[in-house]
Amino acid sequence: MTDNATSGPGPHQQKRARAGFGYGFAAYGIWGLLPLYFVVLAPATAYEIVALRIVFSLVVCLLMLAVTHSVGRFIRLFRDGSAVLALTVAGVLIAGNWLLYTVATTTGHTLEASLGYFINPLVAILLGVLVLHEKLRPLQWTAIAVGALAVVIMAVFYGAVPWLSLGLAFTFGFYGLVKSRVGSRYPALITLTGETAMITPLALVAVALLGAQGQITLTSGGTGHFLLLLSSGVITAVPLLLFGAAAARLPLSTVGILQYIAPIGQFILASWSSTRRCPRSAGSVSASCGSPWCCSCSTPSAPLARPVSPAAERTRSHRH
Repeated sequence: MTDNATSGPGPHQQKRARAGFGYGFAAYGIWGLLPLYFVVLAPATAYEIVALRIVFSLVVCLLMLAVTHSVGRFIRLFRDGSAVLALTVAGVLIAGNWLLYTVATTTGHTLEASLGYFINPLVAILLGVLVLHEKLRPLQWTAIAVGALAVVIMAVFYGAVPWLSLGLAFTFGFYGLVKSRVGSRYPALITLTGETAMITPLALVAVALLGAQGQITLTSGGTGHFLLLLSSGVITAVPLLLFGAAAARLPLSTVGILQYIAPIGQFILASWSSTRRCPRSAGSVSASCGSPWCCSCSTPSAPLARPVSPAAERTRSHRH
């Protein structure tokens, strides 16, 4: 018997994994800085921001399809009923996630949003293990345990059930699950365009209702404000494309661990610029705000450990 069964992923899989890590780091790095962008969109409401993000994202995606000569493949997507259903679910999940996140960052609740994205990796990892039957190495389980402890401490000192945080965590966790299943069959641009197209009619209805109530600031806030809202298409589409590419190349549990990058960035921004504090006393500041840093210290090396291949697992069990 050769050692191929125990050698783990081949060169092609390793190359895909390295690319996946790069895409994941880039996506979560951008998302970690998004609170700064949403702050400058005032006086636009969260509903206007989310609705325009969807519409302008679709425009960006359609332009990219035209440039990459992928329009025909996108049209063929609609012949795949299961993919259409999955992308509709993905679109609803990500729209809900955007709305919760935008409400949080535009109403002074960035710390709650940060907590949600500290919970989110745990949800993603558990979905990967329970639903996709992925296997984790001991170092990865250690990172998860530290992350769970950090989340519990932050939630306790928050003083109430963090419903907004839980909503953010579970909507994006299940979004990642759906994208990991569909991403193996279609390129990231195709799936992103599909899910965005599914929810664009709802976004247009929202824009119409906001316009009827005089709550649209796109054309009334000046040229700078108009350009900032217009850029939401690119700012939304780029990290989602990167995320889709990462989800198609990495185990969902590994993608979950990478997700700590975004909340760490958000947490730093919230702690630095917000007048709110996550705990009510100096002692709780140290406990609840410091614990994520402990988690982040154990996290970076964890995703670098290769997932255990099924062949390797079978060989190892035979040897023992």
